[in-house]
Parts: sequence; structure tokens; C-alpha cells
Amino acid sequence: MLKWLWLTGLAVVLDQASKLAIDASMQLYQSIEIIPFFNLTYVHNTGAAFSFLSEAGGWQRWFFAILASIISIVLAVWLAKLKKHEILMAASLSLILGGAIGNLIDRVLYGYVIDFLDVYYQSWHWPAFNVADSAITLGVILMLLESVGVGKTEELD
Repeated sequence: MLKWLWLTGLAVVLDQASKLAIDASMQLYQSIEIIPFFNLTYVHNTGAAFSFLSEAGGWQRWFFAILASIISIVLAVWLAKLKKHEILMAASLSLILGGAIGNLIDRVLYGYVIDFLDVYYQSWHWPAFNVADSAITLGVILMLLESVGVGKTEELD
């Protein structure tokens, strides 16, 4: 099932390209309204999801980088062991792996993750996120769907 690594690569390329475009065209903390509930807002996240541990003093950079590396290895091994009929799980793991690698690249290169997608309602803002986070979220949704039987096919062996 390693043939699904193209999806991992696509997630990484789209993530890194979008982050480079934001970094090159916006100032840190600049916000551009796209539609009434969505902005592009350039921020640096030194923590994990929802800025968890973002104020921890720096040690979290390498902790999260090591954790993402371990998770990426586990996901790649899991993906390699899937059977041909486990298509939805392969897509799921590939997207999660791509997102993990995309954010890992940021952590190692910069010490933070570039976030820029800002969804809000009135004055309440969801924590900013990026394409890698979106790939992880989509991958988890696909994994949950697969776990309840969506897309299940019988093994033909």
C-alpha cells in the first residue's frame, strides 16, 4: 500500500507551498478578510494543536519534532502493512502522515509552525491552522468513517 505515498507527498507539497506563499506575501500577525467568517491571518505556533504548550520556553520544539518523527514512522509502517482492499484506511494514513511531515518540517527548520487559516464567528476565532492540520483532520475523519464500516469491501484473496 506504499503506492498511497503520492497522497502524502501531495499534502506535504501543498502545505509547504502555501506556507511559503504566506510567509513571502504577508507580515506576521497580518490578517486579510476573504469572506465574512474566514481570514488569512499569519501566525507562528510554537506549541501543538490549539497552541498547547506554546509558552513552554522552547523545549517543546524538539519534543514535538521527535514525537512527530515517531508518529510518522509508525504511520508509514502501518501503511506498508495494509492489505489491498483497505483503501480508505490507506488514504487516511497517507493524509495524516503528510500533515505530520508538513508540520515537522516547520518545527525543525523554524522552531514553530506557520498557521494562517482563520475561521471565526463574530468575535470568536477558532485557533489558526494550516494545510497540514487540514490533511490530518481529513485523515482522522476518513479513519473514523472506515472504523464504522464506510468503504469496507471484502478481501478478494
